[in-house]
Amino acid sequence: MEVWKAAVLGAVQGITEFLPVSSSGHLLLFERILGVETGGADMFLGIMLHAGTLVSVCIACFPAIVRLVKDRRRLLYLLLASVPAALVGFLLRDAVDAAFFGGELLWAAFALTALLLSACRFCGRRARLPRRLNAPRAFGIGCAQALAVIPGLSRSGTTLAAGVFLGLEREEAAEFSLLMSIPVIAGAVFAEVLSLAAGGALPVDWGSLAAGTLCAAVFGLGSVKLLQRTAARGALLPFAVYLFALSAALLLARGAFGV
Repeated sequence: MEVWKAAVLGAVQGITEFLPVSSSGHLLLFERILGVETGGADMFLGIMLHAGTLVSVCIACFPAIVRLVKDRRRLLYLLLASVPAALVGFLLRDAVDAAFFGGELLWAAFALTALLLSACRFCGRRARLPRRLNAPRAFGIGCAQALAVIPGLSRSGTTLAAGVFLGLEREEAAEFSLLMSIPVIAGAVFAEVLSLAAGGALPVDWGSLAAGTLCAAVFGLGSVKLLQRTAARGALLPFAVYLFALSAALLLARGAFGV
């Protein structure tokens, strides 16, 4: 894969990782548009580009991470919320890769994310007292994150919506969603590194991977800040409209880019 294509994919990853639009779905789409051949390693490429966005969220959320380390109960909630995604990644990775990383169902997953964001906006406007994060709510948000292994179903959008549905304030739901990305991304990247260390072949050359990861880190910083401002204002409707339009376009042009 050419370095410039890897850089474009890294930028796409960084921009879309924390916005509620699905980075994995957009990576698949842009791979088809750019004619990138990964030899079936779409999931590998996506996970390794996530290493760049892991740097981004750690930098942007450093104060929240410090507070988290000092709050053992909240740290426990974060670990509990990470369990469902870890189990899905460990037990069902190959099945998910085979079923969804062909891209045929991207339009449906984008539409589902748009529906969740629309419902989240409506739910968040209802007058009610916010609820505190606890173990059952953390686990519920974690189950939503596990579903987002499907390309096109946004991890940030799904977890943010789940948090709001469970009664959290939008700002708290957004912060917890960002913090939840850290263990799940770190775990996925660590698993890929172990696989390579055990003798696996690298599907993408190191130069391209480095360029993509750097771009993902740089653009990811802006993506985190934009999500935080968006969540505070409850301005999720533009993302829902965009995803509905993208879903309709993909459905009408099925086969044009292999999706």
